[in-house]
Amino acid sequence: MIDLRTLRENPDRLRASQRARGEDDSVVDTLLSLDERHRAALTGFESLRAEQKSIGKSVSRASGDERQALLDRAKELAAQVKAAEAEAEKLAAELDTVLQNVPNIVEQGAPAGGEDDYVVLEEIGERPSFDFEPRDHLELGERLGAIDVERGAKVSGARFFFLKGVGARLQLGLLNMAMQQAIEAGFIPMITPVLVKPEAMQGTGFHVAHDKEIYRLPEDDLYLVGTSEVPLAAYHSDEILDTRSLPLRYAGWSSCFRREAGSYGKDTRGIIRVHQFDKVEMFSYCHPDDAHEEHLRLLDWEKEMLAKVELPYRVIDIAGGDLGTSAARKFDCEAWLPSQGRYREVTSTSNCTDFQARRLRVRYRGEDGKARNVATLNGTLATTRWIVAILENHQQADGSVVVPKALRPYVGLDVLQPDSL
Repeated sequence: MIDLRTLRENPDRLRASQRARGEDDSVVDTLLSLDERHRAALTGFESLRAEQKSIGKSVSRASGDERQALLDRAKELAAQVKAAEAEAEKLAAELDTVLQNVPNIVEQGAPAGGEDDYVVLEEIGERPSFDFEPRDHLELGERLGAIDVERGAKVSGARFFFLKGVGARLQLGLLNMAMQQAIEAGFIPMITPVLVKPEAMQGTGFHVAHDKEIYRLPEDDLYLVGTSEVPLAAYHSDEILDTRSLPLRYAGWSSCFRREAGSYGKDTRGIIRVHQFDKVEMFSYCHPDDAHEEHLRLLDWEKEMLAKVELPYRVIDIAGGDLGTSAARKFDCEAWLPSQGRYREVTSTSNCTDFQARRLRVRYRGEDGKARNVATLNGTLATTRWIVAILENHQQADGSVVVPKALRPYVGLDVLQPDSL
């Protein structure tokens, strides 16, 4: 959630952020009013309680009429203190409810607008030119014996699939290469839980009561994660980190689950938009002053991975209206898909500033000894969707697919052949 002190000092910053997101900026006045009323109620409660304590001490020293008067006043104060405390708690709950639904403040420099208002920062790599009609990833995957969506649907329903043979080897090789790169860059490798408590999901910035993308197990009150960002963000909840350990970087490998509730009819062919996939996710806890530069470092690590698998791609700066609740700034890398003649997202990296850390109470101790919220950032290093781009960009006329050179030691093959098992 946002910092109330920052809100009081510069409310126009949140107003501008809300407008950049296409959200109602009147929430700023609502928050300021609730904050002022809550602080006034709290001051009134503390004043009454202080008087109550003072009278309690005086009663033992008084006698006669004075003692009775003090006892009568103490009785009045007990009711007033109780009412004042209830009012302060009520306003605190109202303030917290509004705060929980206000998204992070957009970083200065991020484009304003909606989904189509991104800014292309750079295009890298040369798009392949084929002297034959290129096949899409599903046709290639089926010819290779790598992807089986029919049996995936038979066993689990639409948008599920099997990766088998060279398909399984390709994914394992890709994610292992990503994890190895992360380890060499100083990340701590993690295999994370895929079921989390509601506190972890909400703390990361997902609205579990309203988000139709999330799978829930109601009998257990647990949620299937759509990214290992969630367990990694909650890993240090309610902790004060050693400042000397920052930045603290983790690379999480997990299966991810998304209902794709609003995507019916979109990308139904193949494995572009599915309910389950695997991913290696970078996650960083750092000093808030270093968050912007850390964000650029995560983007550079993503670009390094894309270079290894020899994909043409572009980097885009996501507009405020298309940012998730927690992100203050987000960069996507989109790989070229020959079958569609356009770029499609394969990585995303977000700077969440101290938004998640405040909700999850992850702090560090400053030089003055006071505990302050860290900044958190995340970024995709490799995921199942990359298989789509690898197959399509490295295909040959006979239906075989050349394995990118850096990936070959992890896959154990130079070329995926249609008759490979």
